[in-house]
Amino acid sequence: MSNNSEIMVVTTTKRGFVAVWECGGGATNTGDATIIAKPNGEKPTACYIRQSGHLSCGDHALIPVHPGYYVVKTWHHRRDFTHRVYRIIRTFTEGEGDEKQGKIEVVLVNEFSRGEWDTPLAEILQAAIDAAEDKATCYHCRSAHYVVTKE
Repeated sequence: MSNNSEIMVVTTTKRGFVAVWECGGGATNTGDATIIAKPNGEKPTACYIRQSGHLSCGDHALIPVHPGYYVVKTWHHRRDFTHRVYRIIRTFTEGEGDEKQGKIEVVLVNEFSRGEWDTPLAEILQAAIDAAEDKATCYHCRSAHYVVTKE
C-alpha cells in the first residue's frame, strides 16, 4: 500500500470478482451517491441490477471493477455538494468461502468542496459527476443512474 492510498471494503460476485455497488439517493434536504466510471469515464456494465426488495436509497447496480476504474462518492446538504473521486489501483480478496471479502486500494485524485475543485477535474469524468449529483438528489432513488444494462 502506498502512502496516499487507502483500502475500501467492497463486495464480491458469486463467481468471486471484486465489485462495487452503485448506490444512494436523496431525502428532503440531504443525499449521497456512489457512482463507478470506467478508465475513460464511460458507463460501466452492471452484472446485476436489483429490481425488487427495499430499493429506496439502497444498492442498485453491482459493477465488477478493475484497476483504473473510478469511484465517485458524493454527498450534499441542500445541494451544497462534496465530491471525492478515487482511482482504483488494485483489487483483491481476503478470506475464503462465505467469509470472502472484496477490497480495493484507491487513491484520491480529485475533491470538490465549498464550491471548488482542489485540482481541475478531467473532462472525461464530468458525466459521472453529473450522474452522482442526479442520484444524490433523486428523492428516494430506486434505480441505477450510470450503468450500461444488458439488452
